Amino acid sequence: MLVTVRPLPLPDPGTPPLTGPGALLWWLARRQWGILTIAVLLGMVTFGCQAVMPYVLGRALDEGLSEGFGAVLLGWAAVMLGIGVVQVAAAAVGHRFDIENWLRSAFTTSQLVGDTVARSGHTITDELPTGEVVSAVASDALRVGEVYAIAARFAGSLMAYAVVAGIMLSTSFQLGLVVVLGLPVVAGILAFLVKPLQQRQAAQREASGRLTTLGADTVSGLRILRGIGGEKVFTDRYRTQSQDVRRTGVRVATTQSYLDALQVLLPGLFVALVLYLGAHAAVRGEISPGQLVAFYGYAAFLSWPLQIATQTLQATTRAHVAAKKLIKVLSVVPATGATPGTAATPPVGSVLVDDASGVELAPGRVVALVSVDPDESARIATRMGRFDDVAEAGTPVHLGGVRLADLDKDVVRERIVVAEATPHLFSGVLGEELDVRGGNLEAELMRAIMIADAHDVLDSVPDGLAGDPPEKGRSLSGGQRQRVALARAILTDPEILILIEPTSAVDAHTEARIAERLAEVRRGRTTLVVTASPLVLDHVDDVLFVEDGRVVTHGTHRELLHRPRGAHQGEQAARYRAVVGRSMDEPAATPPGEDAHGTDHLTSSSPELSDASKGVS
Repeated sequence: MLVTVRPLPLPDPGTPPLTGPGALLWWLARRQWGILTIAVLLGMVTFGCQAVMPYVLGRALDEGLSEGFGAVLLGWAAVMLGIGVVQVAAAAVGHRFDIENWLRSAFTTSQLVGDTVARSGHTITDELPTGEVVSAVASDALRVGEVYAIAARFAGSLMAYAVVAGIMLSTSFQLGLVVVLGLPVVAGILAFLVKPLQQRQAAQREASGRLTTLGADTVSGLRILRGIGGEKVFTDRYRTQSQDVRRTGVRVATTQSYLDALQVLLPGLFVALVLYLGAHAAVRGEISPGQLVAFYGYAAFLSWPLQIATQTLQATTRAHVAAKKLIKVLSVVPATGATPGTAATPPVGSVLVDDASGVELAPGRVVALVSVDPDESARIATRMGRFDDVAEAGTPVHLGGVRLADLDKDVVRERIVVAEATPHLFSGVLGEELDVRGGNLEAELMRAIMIADAHDVLDSVPDGLAGDPPEKGRSLSGGQRQRVALARAILTDPEILILIEPTSAVDAHTEARIAERLAEVRRGRTTLVVTASPLVLDHVDDVLFVEDGRVVTHGTHRELLHRPRGAHQGEQAARYRAVVGRSMDEPAATPPGEDAHGTDHLTSSSPELSDASKGVS
């Protein structure tokens, strides 16, 4: 049977049933039936070899006692060697498939959670705490995978139990009956502890989720908490919740310890009973010495399938609890309007228009957006990337006359890329995290880094593009993170690129280099830059000035600087000069160690702006 193992992540993880934990677990099993079947078959071969080994050993012993050392004994020894070789090979290959089953189910589940979070937007945080979502990937997905990792061993154990029971009953009905009936009794005793263990595991999972949520909320609001003196209050809350998690963990461990102890004690007592009865049967001449050794081997061997059966029950219990939590996350309905679009895709080169503000991006133009209120211009830019369907329901944006809300989001994300003001970096190899769409060569990566003036980032990360910066780029300064995010946005090479304050955290000299290179590389490509920096504005094709949410005037940066008050839209141009001048008078919010923009930046880049600013001050 030829089974093709598809690489992870899967192109399409599928649509799981959300009717219950059992349905979800069965759906995952069907998704990987090929590798699961191979793993089960190899598990049966492994345990089958172990099941017949005591029988072969007993026959070899009896033949050796009756015939002495000779060809017969060597023949049985060869049989044992062959069985051992087959067992080792099946176990080695089977282990690889066990791990493959575990990883595939766990990562498929994680991918489903990631897709749900991406589609649902803010809706998921409205319905579920952050900790539930984090735990779904960090814990629950791995718990679900354990079921498929142990499935092969469980199936092999059942087959081995049936084989051993048949051999023992045919050899000695009394001893065979003890083994056949004794093991289910031992398993039943152990099963009594599973239900309380499940309840305590569920309680621990709830407490752990609340702790993760509290930690995430505290970290995200740490700066505010310090500002209002509430840091200690939230630290005490976290300490209290962590102690609750510890207590629930101790309860789980206590029950687990009883279960583990009985897994050793009860099978041990069972083996002792079989050995006692077998010895008496051998003395009475009812069984041969070799059969006594075989019975002892069977009794010792069957304790392993018993442990695996108990472990399978525990894994299934944990997976059931985890699947219930996963269903809660996967059941989150995306925000209104975030459904797959039905409208035909507009042709390449279509005009992107925001009806509410009047911002219009003509094909191939590099345009800047300036507003009296920076937050206002940022809202317009994010709206043109369709970030929030609910908030933007009454402010339609059109691409080639088609509402963005009517297009499939995959189409929107492919053609329109929005890089926000606050850069978010992710863990992983730097080159791979920059090339989010894949397919770029190292030369193209280096070109994007050159445009974003981010060569110093390569120097600060060991192994450069092949290096792995700390989580979220914590070792990088604010300006470095911003420039890495800009390089990443450039590498996507979209039809329409929207950049929100891409140079707000860099010094004047760096900004000048970035502005020139960015305008050059995007020349002839539709681009919108939200900024009030003259260094950037001086390189764009057109500047749109927004007041009260509407475009009131436009022109090149120099045209707006020189437009007299009495001219058409002269008053708006004067207010534009005031906004641009004000942006340079205020110190930039740059991290320590990086130069902020200053007044010299304004006068050195545009001497005429200095005079204009004096006129409106």
